[in-house]
Amino acid sequence: MAIAKAERLMNLALCLLGTRRPLSKRELRGSIEAYLEAGSDDSFNRMFERDKDDLRELGLVIETVENLDGETGYLARRDSNRLPPITLDAEEAAALGLAAKVWQQARLAGAASGALQKLRAAGMPEAEDAYEVHSALEPRIPVHEAAFEPLMLACRDRRPVTFDYRKANSARAEQRQVEPWTLECWRGHWYLAGWDRERGAERVFRLSRITGKVRSRAGAFSAEVPDVVTVRETVESWAGETATRTARIRLRAGAGYPLRSRATAVRDRGDGWDELEIPYGHGLDAWLVEFGPDVVVEEPADLRADVVDRLRAVAKD
Repeated sequence: MAIAKAERLMNLALCLLGTRRPLSKRELRGSIEAYLEAGSDDSFNRMFERDKDDLRELGLVIETVENLDGETGYLARRDSNRLPPITLDAEEAAALGLAAKVWQQARLAGAASGALQKLRAAGMPEAEDAYEVHSALEPRIPVHEAAFEPLMLACRDRRPVTFDYRKANSARAEQRQVEPWTLECWRGHWYLAGWDRERGAERVFRLSRITGKVRSRAGAFSAEVPDVVTVRETVESWAGETATRTARIRLRAGAGYPLRSRATAVRDRGDGWDELEIPYGHGLDAWLVEFGPDVVVEEPADLRADVVDRLRAVAKD
């Protein structure tokens, strides 16, 4: 929201909350500087009606009253716009405290801290005893990628974006036009799910592979946002979480620790290489390419061929 509009809405809300009697549009126009500068009566009327609708959408209860002079008056009674008392027990307060500690590196950190301060000022218990029970929990959500904040805001505001994206099997980045739906963190990495306009399909993007700036685009979404977006399930299938087969690979000693953590069997070959058996589903070939010369696929043959094809594509670029 633009600063000028936010200030205008705030002034209108203060006028409506501060009056003891209904105020006409004429009186409100004379009390708010932005309305005096609106120009014609038509411009003011349109601005006022939009502002009144915006305040109601934000939750302000505005009453409309016909006054004695035949003009319509407006006011917002304080008792109708007063929030109920906030009542949280110690465990609920502890849960909020833990949740606020999650956001340490993003724009939400300030908002979370400010919200806790307001709740404590309103009487929320400090919950020291309850917090001690959960003191071993130190939740953190790492946010190192520069793309996180612009994508978070684009998801919230439903704004299309463009960015350059480098796939695992490509040496060069390609521009993507995406309608962002949601962000999700899985195993320390952030992923964006959304509608890829050029491919005309849902796609999931790993934020660490986004290069350059994320730029917003004008216009509305062209595809419907689904009620449920299965980011984690999609990424899990890529990583072999829904395993249907087993691969046998050679891995250079001292390399590829993420692969080792997935292996069901590891054998030292004695030649500087280890032999691993890894259960996998769709997408293991793209993951193996990331380890470059440290990995050699022994079997199955189709997985080996897919990895070789991807490596040749990278070398060709």
